[in-house]
Amino acid sequence: MTSRAAVHAYLETPLGVLFVRSDGAALTHVQFEDHADWAPLSLDSRLDERAAPLVEPQRQLAAYFARELRAFALPLAPRGSEFQHKVWAALAEIPFGAATTYGALARRLGAPNHARAVGHANARNPLAILVPCHRIVGASGALTGYAGGIERKRWLLAHERGAQA
Repeated sequence: MTSRAAVHAYLETPLGVLFVRSDGAALTHVQFEDHADWAPLSLDSRLDERAAPLVEPQRQLAAYFARELRAFALPLAPRGSEFQHKVWAALAEIPFGAATTYGALARRLGAPNHARAVGHANARNPLAILVPCHRIVGASGALTGYAGGIERKRWLLAHERGAQA
């Protein structure tokens, strides 16, 4: 039996540097390096962009930014509460190029009065872009909070809609 070691890498993107971390089996973090809740490095994680668990995620993210990939197929292992996992699973079902509201997502989860809780779970998403929290907008359609910054959210939505990002 082989042991799995946590590894991380930094990926240059059109939106800045992404921090990508794997527990050796699945991705646990994909966050912008300047993210307010940036995942601190643990002592068991080592920098190695060529590590097997990071090669495919880096390839798929590069393809996404090159408009060659619309859906990710990667093993994910975000840590969070049961409710957060439900929200993150629902986010993953929002089609590429589409957007929905916090309220609509709450209704889809059977919790119509919990739009704020959906917003909090959305903000705690440790897998930016892969779990597309940028596809959530305010009830009016206005761009609202995004942990990576509103300008990045605007860019990602335009990128997915095929507009000049």
